[in-house]
Amino acid sequence: MPLDRTKPTAHPADHARRDGPDGKALLQPDGVPYGPLPSGGVAQAPPSGGPVPAPAPAPAPVQVLDDHHADPPTLLTAHGCWYPSADPTGEHVAFICDRAGVPQLWSGPAGSAEAHVLDASPDPVTEVSWSPDGRWIAYTSAPGGSEHSRVLAVRPDGTGRRVLGGAEQGASAHLGCWTRDGAALAVTVAQPSAAGSEHSGSGHLPQDAAGAGGREPAWTERGGPATLLGGGVAPRPARGKSTPTSPGAAGPDPSTGRPPDAGSGTGLAAYLVDPDGTSAPVLLFSEPGAASLRVCDVSAEGRFALVRRGPRGHREALVLDTSSGRTAFSLRVADGDPWIGRFSADGRTLWLRSDSGREFAALMRVRLDEDGAARDVSVTAEREGSALDLLALPDHGRWALLAWNVHGASELESVGLPTTDADGDIGPHHRPDLPHEVVTRMAPVGRGGLFAALSGSRRRPGIWELDGGFAPVRAGWSARDEDAAPPGRPPVRPVPLRCHARDGLMLGGWYYRAPDHDPGRPAPCVIHLHGGPEEQERPVFSPLYHELLGRGLDVFAPDVRGSSGWGRSFVDADLGTGRFAAIDDVADCAAHVVSLGYADPLRLGVMGRSYGGYLTMASLVWHPELFRTGVAVCGMSDFATFFAGTEPWIAQSAAAKYGHPEHDRELLRALSPMSRVDQLRASVLAIHGEHDTNVPPTESEQFVRGARDRGVPAELLTLRDEGHDFLRADNRRTYRRAAADWLERHLNASPAS
Repeated sequence: MPLDRTKPTAHPADHARRDGPDGKALLQPDGVPYGPLPSGGVAQAPPSGGPVPAPAPAPAPVQVLDDHHADPPTLLTAHGCWYPSADPTGEHVAFICDRAGVPQLWSGPAGSAEAHVLDASPDPVTEVSWSPDGRWIAYTSAPGGSEHSRVLAVRPDGTGRRVLGGAEQGASAHLGCWTRDGAALAVTVAQPSAAGSEHSGSGHLPQDAAGAGGREPAWTERGGPATLLGGGVAPRPARGKSTPTSPGAAGPDPSTGRPPDAGSGTGLAAYLVDPDGTSAPVLLFSEPGAASLRVCDVSAEGRFALVRRGPRGHREALVLDTSSGRTAFSLRVADGDPWIGRFSADGRTLWLRSDSGREFAALMRVRLDEDGAARDVSVTAEREGSALDLLALPDHGRWALLAWNVHGASELESVGLPTTDADGDIGPHHRPDLPHEVVTRMAPVGRGGLFAALSGSRRRPGIWELDGGFAPVRAGWSARDEDAAPPGRPPVRPVPLRCHARDGLMLGGWYYRAPDHDPGRPAPCVIHLHGGPEEQERPVFSPLYHELLGRGLDVFAPDVRGSSGWGRSFVDADLGTGRFAAIDDVADCAAHVVSLGYADPLRLGVMGRSYGGYLTMASLVWHPELFRTGVAVCGMSDFATFFAGTEPWIAQSAAAKYGHPEHDRELLRALSPMSRVDQLRASVLAIHGEHDTNVPPTESEQFVRGARDRGVPAELLTLRDEGHDFLRADNRRTYRRAAADWLERHLNASPAS
């Protein structure tokens, strides 16, 4: 969808009016008639009996000072590189690297060890995308490590840095795709949160909680003055009640049970934004009360857009006709990687990663008619018992890269694709041997080959180039395998374990044995629980596990019900009252490693982050005599306070997974660890990021307060300048050492003490 930079941007009033079905002019919320649609734009028609919902404000590019692209003075030998995106020639790669202590945007030649930072600001970078015309590199950053992310763009030489979305404090923006010509970037924006809002509540602790760093909590500021490009800030929508519109009508507000207020900060809207600022943003899609929204592709001629929307467990792919705003096609798609598919070069075929009607995600081919509706949907690549994890296609669409999840490890293949709607099956298949277990990202190169981000149990994340012959070669700026850990302490390769839950459901996981332990002697063991709950435990190097193993503690990292990688039924097995069974799964996993003679039943600990933090608290109060201690990281302790304090779009997704805060109030109360805190017997350490707006810090604070009030030893560690994910090297080091100190002190002591 090219944007014409030669024409001045006209005000809607300068266009002819747009008429509704009754022949009368459609009115905006302020009473002004709408003009015609911008070229390629989508406007929402008013629903029957209600006004047009006001989408989140259009983003206006904001230029920032070019003072953040000097290479840092100190670089870490042990570092990770991930999320590659190649320029159109495939000769240069942009990527994320934490060699300066925080994930930042870097770039370097593909065949050289030379690399330079493009944005050395302290805001962690989470996604990267090089424009098809090579002029811009777009990326997402998280100021202060918070959930309120920004979308930025920078020239490949590090100049011209500007914010494309999320510039306003409290606002949030997410990266979408580029148009095929590179003229515009899709950006999803959310309404800004209420200014000055703070976490509070009955569980709020005074400032005696332990903290990493001495500053008072504060949002990270970007340095330097800013200049608005494109003639000012987009006008704010009118406030007031509105009715959800098609496509994607929103349900009730998860915290009140009432329909969402379009002006209350609960809406998401996707725009096409010109990084040069010479063309006005074009609205593609908006949805009040949306849980997620991402534009994954725009067809070559610009007529169709592929949008991923919906809450967890209910993701949906939409094909939008950008000329009319009509939803031409929809299909359920799998959770996991948000980049769900792409159009063929002629726009008549859509390639999707979908689990519609299936246990495991597969590659699906959707043949489209001239209006974007589906003529045929078929499965073109599938594997028995394995899910399609990642899908990537170059713009020309002649081949695709597929990464399959085989019990946690990855298998990569390249397949040829039909170039026209009339062509036959896919093929041939090329399957390279990978040097490490897991593929986390694939960046195809149009001329052939790809850059793959690989992780393994014995190395830090790195980027490898696979040329036309599919022989992997490590990029020179990625850390060497031997630098993954300090000398003398090689990483431990885990072994897979399977066990049955008490109701017969098969569970899986990975067991890490501390290197100096006698194989025949039970050892102190930490049951570590991943987040999600739809995440999956995979055999990748974990500095936390490495720290625990170095303290003489074994680690068992299971996939309890609700985890991904084991089929759709397994993911859904924890819904509703099934979450009680997920809590019992933790105890059953502990009993299994005890029965094998691996773990000492008197020296068991439990630890987890995010949903795993919730499971940690829940396990400590549902099975109070099983564990000697626990470490709960960014976990939910009470679903009522969680829903009241989290971000609106997170609440929408969480309600689909955990239960509705009004309709399922009694179930959620029964599932909340705070409802059973009287049963707590084991000591607990809670760790939280101060800027976490996904799971507010009060969730940890109230659990620690509840433990202390009952005489149970409990501490709280608050990490400064971190959100839900801990991204800064100094804070990550503080986190894992504090957790290891706590667990070592409570588990390596004799049981009698």
